[in-house]
Amino acid sequence: MSGGATGSPFKQPKAVWAVAFACVISFMGIGLVDPILPAISSDLNASPSQVTLLFTSYLVVMAVAMLVTGWVSSRIGAKWTLIAGLVLIVVFSALAGSSGSIGGIIGFRAGWGLGNALFVATSLAVIVAAASGGFTGAIILYEAALGVGIAIGPLLGGALGHISWRGPFYGVAVLMALALLATILLVRPQPKPARKTGLLDPIKALRHRGLLAMSLTALCYNWGFFTVLGYAPFPMELDAIQLGLVFTGWGLMVAIFSVAGAPWLQRRLGLARTLYGNLALFAVVIFVIAAFVENRPVLIAAVIVAGVFIGVNNTLTTQAVMMVAPVERPVASAAYGFVRFIGGGLAPFAAGKLAEHYNVHVPFVVGACAILVGIAILTTGHRDLVRAERNQNEVDAHAGQGERGAELTEAAEAGTGTPS
Repeated sequence: MSGGATGSPFKQPKAVWAVAFACVISFMGIGLVDPILPAISSDLNASPSQVTLLFTSYLVVMAVAMLVTGWVSSRIGAKWTLIAGLVLIVVFSALAGSSGSIGGIIGFRAGWGLGNALFVATSLAVIVAAASGGFTGAIILYEAALGVGIAIGPLLGGALGHISWRGPFYGVAVLMALALLATILLVRPQPKPARKTGLLDPIKALRHRGLLAMSLTALCYNWGFFTVLGYAPFPMELDAIQLGLVFTGWGLMVAIFSVAGAPWLQRRLGLARTLYGNLALFAVVIFVIAAFVENRPVLIAAVIVAGVFIGVNNTLTTQAVMMVAPVERPVASAAYGFVRFIGGGLAPFAAGKLAEHYNVHVPFVVGACAILVGIAILTTGHRDLVRAERNQNEVDAHAGQGERGAELTEAAEAGTGTPS
């Protein structure tokens, strides 16, 4: 990564902090439900595989919705797309907390996923357009918001879930309402793009070898990631507070290595070698979980360590995808988000079913093997990775010289970014 950009990524206008705050709350929703999965299973007489549908409905709907976010934002503008997404999250998270059945919660989580797609897919481009510090600075700020949200989410979920499993859902509704107010007041409308995005543009973009390779690699990576996130709470057999603390430790590792670890590694090893090594080590950690899933201390330690590799991967793949495809950023974002979140959505449910039909070790073996498949796929796009790193270095060098006009214009017109 080039060190060309100047200034701290954390010295930003109020509008950037408003969106970043909303990002924190949005990303809290990913890990918020982890501490309450066993409680929901017990209180609503649902099997683990049924409860993991809370992730599946949320992420699969989010994946499909990624295909239309560019179409929406190119017509109503980035600010109104953010607002629409936040409104949906507030409504459906509150409805999930009010539900009395597992089916109802699963359905409302699907609506929540639609809102999250509109918000998350737009937030990065808004931050890039308004932030000081260049492209890399904006990515670091975005990943910092992701890391803080992922770290706080399980802790808040555990604290509120200790009172009632409904508490985390209501908590998100209140916090997202505050984020909605901040967005309305502080974020300025951004120019609409000269060309409106077509509904089929993201699918057509997957014809590009580099983008397809990155997307399929991310699908495999997310299969391992969400196997750990969505199913590991069950074999731990901890209460909500204890689960919250475990996944807060995990989230802190995600945050630290997203912001500090990934840039440090890339400077020393380069983008491609860092990604290959990081994915390989992540697979090793999941194999350790598979082997020692019934040993609680080892399981807890391995889950927390997994956050290291998730943090590094999130930052580097976000940067690479924004650079690798010769299409507009919103189109590349939508295509990538669609493919990657399909893997994340299906993995927790598949993990529950595999554990029910075989044993608790099998889901994690499958998750680790999926990451190894992802590494093999990534090698097919090696030249594109090299080009992505070169393009990123050029953008950062221009940002350091005050030449951000083209970059910011593109981001402002895009109205969407790539979610982590």
